[in-house]
Amino acid sequence: MSASFHSVPDQTPLDNWVAAKPDTGLQLVDQHRRPELEYPKVALSNLCLSYRTQSGERLLALDHINLQVRAGEFVCIVGPSGCGKSTLLHLIAGLQPPASGLVVVDGKLVHGPGTDRILIFQDHGLFPWLTVGQNVEFGMKMKGVPRAERQEKTRHYLKLVHLAKFENSYIHQLSGGMRQRVAIARALATEPDVLLMDEPFAALDAQTRDLLHDELERIWNDTGRTILFVTHNVREAVRLADRVVLLTFRPGRIKNEFPIDLPRPRHIEDLAVARTSRAILDELREEINRSLEAEYQVGMKPRIEPGVSA
Repeated sequence: MSASFHSVPDQTPLDNWVAAKPDTGLQLVDQHRRPELEYPKVALSNLCLSYRTQSGERLLALDHINLQVRAGEFVCIVGPSGCGKSTLLHLIAGLQPPASGLVVVDGKLVHGPGTDRILIFQDHGLFPWLTVGQNVEFGMKMKGVPRAERQEKTRHYLKLVHLAKFENSYIHQLSGGMRQRVAIARALATEPDVLLMDEPFAALDAQTRDLLHDELERIWNDTGRTILFVTHNVREAVRLADRVVLLTFRPGRIKNEFPIDLPRPRHIEDLAVARTSRAILDELREEINRSLEAEYQVGMKPRIEPGVSA
């Protein structure tokens, strides 16, 4: 089965959603929603972010991002370096506010970090003075989960990532791939609905990365989590994703979306994966060339105003 592609449709942002502020907190209500339709798990509406440079100019990093992610969907985000892929995950995680636009999870506005979203970094962020089990238990402890429940869930999620025998080991005693699996177990143990993964396998060797692709797909199938996964590796994206989203060079905009209709399980060396990757790479190369021109062309400055065509 081959993958089919389409250009980004004119997605309807959440303009028809109105903000209400009941006693239970701020929620978004779709006035035109039909009963048989569900909210997207994650919805981004006209999301923009800018920074002030050392020269005092405003640098537009993300420009009017509109994206909807279904519950249980695996979405990979690719684009040239500096296009705002990681920044987009930070906004969804609530680590920083957008300049304008909305981040909505389960129909509720995101105003900051929450236990329904977990961000997994490339460097995994494990605590070297804690054992593997204590690292997995840490987030639950911060949430006030009773000790017996923490220990039960720790054993469950270590078994899920095939590290049950290493519960009492320390991080320095593990390989890179095992450390990343501990980070995944720690994230899953807090039982978030959305996993945000920022190039988690980039520093690993090819063999370990391939094994973790299999592990992550199995965990995703077993848990039904929604995953947004940033990568520079297009083949990795096609190997894992239901849909690949391609961002333009700065300012980051959604250039195209690629539904990946290949049957699972997939392998990174599959001919169909290679062919699908080639089509995405052709469009990505245009954006890489733009980034190189911006890097080396004398006197060229990034565009400042949103909505200006390339």
